[in-house]
Amino acid sequence: MTTTTDPAPRTAGGSRVDAHLAVHLLRLGDDALVLGQRLCQWITRAPTVEEDLALSNIALDLVGQARMLLTLSGRADGTGRGEDDFAFTRSEREFTNALLTELSNGDFAATIARQLAYTHYAVLYYEALGGCADPELAAFGQRAAKEVAFHRLHADTWTERLGLGTPESTRRMQRGLDQVWPYTAELFDEDDVLRHLVAAGAVPSPAPLRPLWEQRTAEAVTRAGLTVPTPHWQARGGRAGLHTEEFGTLVAELQSVHRQFPGGTW
Repeated sequence: MTTTTDPAPRTAGGSRVDAHLAVHLLRLGDDALVLGQRLCQWITRAPTVEEDLALSNIALDLVGQARMLLTLSGRADGTGRGEDDFAFTRSEREFTNALLTELSNGDFAATIARQLAYTHYAVLYYEALGGCADPELAAFGQRAAKEVAFHRLHADTWTERLGLGTPESTRRMQRGLDQVWPYTAELFDEDDVLRHLVAAGAVPSPAPLRPLWEQRTAEAVTRAGLTVPTPHWQARGGRAGLHTEEFGTLVAELQSVHRQFPGGTW
């Protein structure tokens, strides 16, 4: 489901652009936070020690990006909410991440397929965000694009390694791509929030980036001797707070310490 209504009210003492920007930054922050949490589930479970460390470091980068985006969202919406408020005090229906980022890890090949799809998108969007007028957002976009470029290299390398490996690794990598691809279109959706922001020159739209994303992911998939999926359906709803069945468990895991020790500081 694509949100077509205007979900951003005018904030007290703030502008309509600020309210829309808060929503957009929250979505980006939720993408990074939720995907980072999913990758944390690989800790001590990755195929090798080196991959355990690699996925942990990627998760840390994503959580760092989420912290910045959620803080900026709280500043833009006028509430002053911080990263902890957004991460630990919302219900699952209040999260606005794309469904792709919350998909269960599956096997290692499925995780790599999810990383391939997300990282190619994130590099393109953060590069575009790096050219926006707001100097703080531009600086964030430029820094995040460099970080995610390493995540993309990791995904590209493993896609090729698994695709050109054994018959079993090839089968699993292709299956992972087939499972993930129906969830990719939501990343590029443009709703009223984005249209207002783009018209105001505040942020770029992800929609025009889709052809380049398709080209680059196709190149990576083809190098791996695999087939680019052509899904007959596309999943949507995450941006509107409609999530997959397993998402509630992920949120409970994310918020477990805060729920057990509310108001605790370390």
